[in-house]
Amino acid sequence: MGRPAHLPNSGDPPDLTFPVLVEKWKTVPLRLAATAVAIVAFFGVPAAQAGSRSAFQTHLARALHARHVSPGRTGAIVFDLQTGDTLFAHNPRLSLRPASNEKLATTYAALSALGPSFRVETDVLGEGQQSGTTWQGDLVLKGYGDPALSFAQVKLLARQVAAAGIRHVSGRILGDESWFDTRRTGLGWKPEFYLHESPALSALIVNRGWTGRYETARPALMAAQVFRRDLRRAGVSVHGGAALGVASAQAAPLAAVQSARLGTLIRHMDVFSDNFYAEMLLKQVGAVQGTGGSASAGLAVERRLLSAAGVPLAGVRMVDGSGLSLLDRWTPLGLATLLRTMWEDVDLRPYLVPALPIAGETGTLRHRMRKAPARGLVRAKTGTTNNASSLSGFVGDRYAFSILENGSPVSALNAELSQNRFAQVLARAVASTS
Repeated sequence: MGRPAHLPNSGDPPDLTFPVLVEKWKTVPLRLAATAVAIVAFFGVPAAQAGSRSAFQTHLARALHARHVSPGRTGAIVFDLQTGDTLFAHNPRLSLRPASNEKLATTYAALSALGPSFRVETDVLGEGQQSGTTWQGDLVLKGYGDPALSFAQVKLLARQVAAAGIRHVSGRILGDESWFDTRRTGLGWKPEFYLHESPALSALIVNRGWTGRYETARPALMAAQVFRRDLRRAGVSVHGGAALGVASAQAAPLAAVQSARLGTLIRHMDVFSDNFYAEMLLKQVGAVQGTGGSASAGLAVERRLLSAAGVPLAGVRMVDGSGLSLLDRWTPLGLATLLRTMWEDVDLRPYLVPALPIAGETGTLRHRMRKAPARGLVRAKTGTTNNASSLSGFVGDRYAFSILENGSPVSALNAELSQNRFAQVLARAVASTS
C-alpha cells in the first residue's frame, strides 16, 4: 500500500514566519574579490593560507560578476569536499529565492524519509461483493500519489480485474484521491503556473492529467473515466458512470500496480527539473512520515530532517517542493551544506549524484558548459525563474558549490553565463591536479 507500516509518524509544523534576511551590500568586481577573501578568513582559514588562495578566489569572484546581475543580490560559496575548508564565499548567508534549487531539499527529504527503494502503489478496491462474474457494488480506483502513473498501468489494472473473473460491475467507478489534500498548486505560486509549470496536484492522476487535447483540472475524475473505458475494453461492463469517492476501510483489494523505485523518480525530478514530481514527492513525505498528504506536512518532516543533519536553516523559508513559490528562500551556505551532507552519506550519495544533470551532457545542463574541463565533470541542479537563477552541485569529487542570483527581474542569460564561468574555474582547478 502507499503507507509503509514500518515508517513512524514524525515532524513538527514548519516555522514559516522566520524573517527573511536581506543584506544590501553594494559591490563592484574588485571589491567582490576582496570580500571573498575576507569571508574566507571569517570562516576560519588562516591568513597566510587565505593569501595563498587569493588568485583562485579572485578568478572565482571575477567569474561570478555579470552585467545586469546585482552583486548585492548574489550569493555563492565553495566547499572543499576533501578538507572541509570553505574556499570562497560571497554573501553566503544572504536569504535568496532558490528557484529549482529547492528541489535539492525535496530530494534529501524524500530519500531520507521514504528510502530509495520506496514505491508508490495504485489500487483497485471493491465496495460490495462478487457474485459469480458480477461485482455487486462500486469499484474504486485509489491513488497514493504516483506522479508517473500511465495509461498502460491503468489498462493493466483493468486486465487484473477481468482476470479475477469479473465481467460485470453493477455500480460505478469511483476515483479516490484522498491520500493527498485537494490543493492543486503550491503556496505562493503565480496563477499562470497552474497547469503550465505543473499539472494539477492530486493523489490520483494518470498521464500527468493530459487527455491528449488539454490538461485536466479534475485529474481523479479523469482517471476514473479512463479506468471505466479500459474495463470495457477488457471485457468488463460497468452499469454506472464515473465519479469521485473515497474507499471504505472494508473495501476489498482487487488489483494493484506500483511505480518505479523512488531513486528513479528522484532522478527524473532533478535531471529534468520536474516541478510536478517535486510537489507530489513532498506530499508523499507528509502522507507517509507526517500528519497527512499536504505540502505543509511534508515540509514539517523536511525541516526536522534538515535540522537534525546540521544544515543551517537561518534565512531559509520553504513553502513548496519545487521552488516555484515566490515565498521560498535559501542561503548558499544552507544549500552547499546540504549537498555536502548528502555527499558524505554513503547511503544517499549513490542516488543523489546520478540525479544531478551533467554539464554539457544531460537534462537541464545539456546545453551548458559543453567545453572541457567542466563538461562531464560538473554535476549540478539548475534553477530559473524571472527573479531567480541558481546552480548548486559538485565539481568532480573535490568541490561542492552553490550560487544564487536574484533580481527584479534577473538577467537569466547573464546569470547562467556567470555560473558557467564560475564552475569552469573550479573544473580547471580539479583538472590541474588530476
